[in-house]
Amino acid sequence: MEANTRRVALTALAPVAWGATYYVTRHTLPADHPFYGGALRALPAGLLLLLITRQLPRGSWWWRSLVLGTINFGAFFTLVYVAAQLLPASVASTLMATSSVTMMLVAWPLLAERPQVLALAGAVVGIAGVAVMLLGDSAGVDYRGVLAGLAAMMLSAVGHILTTRWSPRQNILALTSWQLIAGGLLILPVAIALEGAPPAITAQRLAGYGYVTFVATAFAFVVWFHGLRALSAGTVGLIGLLNPVSGVLLGVLAGSEPFGPRQFAGLVLVFAGILLGQPVARRLLDAPGSRSRPVPAGR
Repeated sequence: MEANTRRVALTALAPVAWGATYYVTRHTLPADHPFYGGALRALPAGLLLLLITRQLPRGSWWWRSLVLGTINFGAFFTLVYVAAQLLPASVASTLMATSSVTMMLVAWPLLAERPQVLALAGAVVGIAGVAVMLLGDSAGVDYRGVLAGLAAMMLSAVGHILTTRWSPRQNILALTSWQLIAGGLLILPVAIALEGAPPAITAQRLAGYGYVTFVATAFAFVVWFHGLRALSAGTVGLIGLLNPVSGVLLGVLAGSEPFGPRQFAGLVLVFAGILLGQPVARRLLDAPGSRSRPVPAGR
């Protein structure tokens, strides 16, 4: 029991780190360098994981890493950076927490994976929760950021589907390192072409880049994948709820972001939707496929 508690606590650090990424990006990093932000997050983290795994891609994995790296990390990190700069941390983290819903809906036509009744109901509830947070009094909500977040979730869903098809037996940390390096290398020339010289590095920015690169990416992925192997799918899925919790708490407490009854109601609906989609809930209906692993949201 004590060992399991330690595993849960260690795994929980990953979604907490991901949730804090939005606050750190918005308050410490330059708003006009999203491509550099994506490259500086992906490349050092990928190189660090490569040093840990000491495995290079072989055969088709050279071009597959380029494809997956572009989708899962290069483009994804850039879009998350944009969303984090344009949206309050509480809104951005809650929006990205519904990525599992997006993945389920995308997998339906592409993989013919028909969602279970509770999972589909959870999707509706979760989307309703995001709508409650975004609609009405939209002060502080830049809908360019919303579009960037939605695009990031769509890319993440497609990338996960491709990864699932191509890599059922690959070492997951090695696979992640290849994708991070490939994604970072591919968007670095775009950053140079569109954004010019790299952003000036101050102590605050150095701390911000260090956090999103080494804590929210390299460290978070290591402990998350460790948890996926050691804990049940239902447990890991519930731990993932800490992602929006940390984003909301940091945004409200440290960033003085507004958080009234409407935002609270939206967050509760998002939580309810995610919970309905968990394997524990689906087992209540004896649904098949209840052992499927949850996917991290809002990386």
